[in-house]
Amino acid sequence: MKGQKVRDLDEAELRQQLREMDEQMFRLQFQMSIGQMEGLKKVRAMRRDRARIYTILRERELAAEKK
Repeated sequence: MKGQKVRDLDEAELRQQLREMDEQMFRLQFQMSIGQMEGLKKVRAMRRDRARIYTILRERELAAEKK
């Protein structure tokens, strides 16, 4: 997910995305622990996307505090 696409979403949608990613990350990590999945790239990309979302949420929080 690109940064601009994330910035276009509102806070409720971002939080929903985070919940979905958390569930998917849990499933992927479970699959990796039992050796069914070799797709480490997908896990890394998902971690980056989660970090992007958290960063944008924090930026918005700080901007709201300034006002």
